[in-house]
Amino acid sequence: MKLLIWPIPALLAWGSSWLIFAGLKHVGAPEWVGLTVATFWGGILTSLATTKMRRILILVGFPLSMWAVSGALTMPPIGWLLLLGLIVVIYPRKAWKDAPLFPTPRRALRQLPEHITLLGGARILDAGSGLGDGLIALRDAYPRADLNGVEMSWPLRIISAVRCSFATIRQGDIWMVDWRSYDLVYMFQRPESMPRAVEKAEAEMRRGAWLVSLEFEAIGIVPSAIIYGKDSRPIWVYQLPFQRRG
Repeated sequence: MKLLIWPIPALLAWGSSWLIFAGLKHVGAPEWVGLTVATFWGGILTSLATTKMRRILILVGFPLSMWAVSGALTMPPIGWLLLLGLIVVIYPRKAWKDAPLFPTPRRALRQLPEHITLLGGARILDAGSGLGDGLIALRDAYPRADLNGVEMSWPLRIISAVRCSFATIRQGDIWMVDWRSYDLVYMFQRPESMPRAVEKAEAEMRRGAWLVSLEFEAIGIVPSAIIYGKDSRPIWVYQLPFQRRG
């Protein structure tokens, strides 16, 4: 299912749910029947998602759009097409293989200094900085660090630059940026992204540098530490050179 990379499963589920609802309404079925069947169909398609959060997004997308159309927002069908176009602009296809917009909680990285000591001016990269939430969390943990971000989406890059004037943020591909000058690279990506991150870190980062991943483990690598925050999500901490399991 190579074509079903995120967010294609969500778009497929939402679009097909709307087609089912419109088809049933066209043949004279009551609106509640169409809503029930279309929502049930969306529930079936949650199996296309790889994480709990994405399954929830798929499941609630159609009912929420129904509420928006029939409730206070009253958005016509063309509005949803425009919204889809906006999603494509904000989240370009080249970035679909990496994480969608999942913000880092503001205080999620506060315990990092207990496990990673960095000197003032140490260079940190948020690989896939989104709206800047990861950079805000990194600043909370390392207020004296030289913070940097890279983000594929130019609208998100602009917004994050406004939110994070304390950091240097540029638009680009996290896999094309050179990691050699960074003391720590932070990621909140997908599980599927971690093997590539490990390979890039080993190829480019110096001995003693750090790779930090929120929630998703680098399978086959022994972590230097595993930190559990208040929301119980793990922070996986790895130091170069990586130690392989087994």
